[in-house]
Amino acid sequence: MIDRLAATLNFDREALNLRHERQKVLAGNIANADTPTYKARDFDFSRELARAVERGGAEGGLTARTTSPRHLSASASSTTSLDLLYRVPDQPSLDGNTVNMDVERSYFADNSVRYQAALTILNGRIQGLKSAMQSE
Repeated sequence: MIDRLAATLNFDREALNLRHERQKVLAGNIANADTPTYKARDFDFSRELARAVERGGAEGGLTARTTSPRHLSASASSTTSLDLLYRVPDQPSLDGNTVNMDVERSYFADNSVRYQAALTILNGRIQGLKSAMQSE
């Protein structure tokens, strides 16, 4: 039972982490809209989510060893394993920049809405679990 619950919450955690990482990538594209020769980046969300869930998320990653109890604990970030791709431009600018602000804004807004929806669904699941565990 605990394994199934952990797997479900792991999926939600990985989905939220990837939405957050995609938001950072899209924000970087928007921030560099006027940078000459900047190439817009993105990643395939569904493929990255499948990879993250398959490898078990952060549990399968690297762990840092501390040599003193005063050291801060560290965890490996999933950003290093993302397979960032270059976006194919509709019409690149003369300076070589491939950022299309209309496309970036629409992807940014879409990702934001999907992030909020994932949070709402996760909150509903947690509230359901809490109500099931509480006695009447």
